[in-house]
Amino acid sequence: MRRFDHERPNLARMYDYMLGGRDNFAVDRQAIDQLAELIPEAVPLARANRAFLQRAVRYVAAAGVRQFLDLGSGLPTQGSAHEIVPDARVVYVDHDPVVGAHARVLLRPAGPGERGRAAFVQADLLDPDEVLARAGAFLDLARPVGVLMVSILHFLPDSARPQRAVAALRERVAPGSHLVITHATTMGRLEEGRPVRRRGSSGGGADRTPAEIREFFGDFPLEPPGLVQAVDWRPERPKLVGDWSLPSSLMAGVARKPDASTEVE
Repeated sequence: MRRFDHERPNLARMYDYMLGGRDNFAVDRQAIDQLAELIPEAVPLARANRAFLQRAVRYVAAAGVRQFLDLGSGLPTQGSAHEIVPDARVVYVDHDPVVGAHARVLLRPAGPGERGRAAFVQADLLDPDEVLARAGAFLDLARPVGVLMVSILHFLPDSARPQRAVAALRERVAPGSHLVITHATTMGRLEEGRPVRRRGSSGGGADRTPAEIREFFGDFPLEPPGLVQAVDWRPERPKLVGDWSLPSSLMAGVARKPDASTEVE
């Protein structure tokens, strides 16, 4: 088994710490504490992102879906899909071997001879053929699946062609499947009166407009309320006067693949 690195911060463990988890090291906590001093909204945004994932998973499960494919999952802790819907089958996918080492321990069946309802696959979401081939050993891909891409696509620059990978996944999942996405956006900034967006270099991610984020859903119709701020997607309670407002920088949406009989010709 890969040895855990106690001396270098890891993004997945840092995220776990932001969510209040215990699967992290002192070096991860120190990195987040320093980040929070520079960007006070970082931790609230991470928690808003996880709260959206939980609401979206419950929504998809209420539509009858009982299997999920979580791409770029990070550590499967703190209210991940298999905890939200205990009777669902879930495959977590991440390319980070450190995440894999942690995840396999976290998902280990409780007793000998048992087979858990959640599994981890080390793969790159930019290779949908490998992802589906390996996930297909655990999920029935002939049936609807909830595909989760939560806070991962903004780490992928256009040069990596994430649009092509997501399109391949949309094409190959069964009708009735749902696509769940959150994506950061700067919503543009002004330079000399014109909106300007930073396009990431290789490995540097990318800021995308809401219209560009919508393109990841392809021709899948968005479920109400559409593509909105994560905190505004089917909130569990109405926003109250005096609530602290998070920056408008994390968009969220859920879309369903139409049944063949209902597709518009």
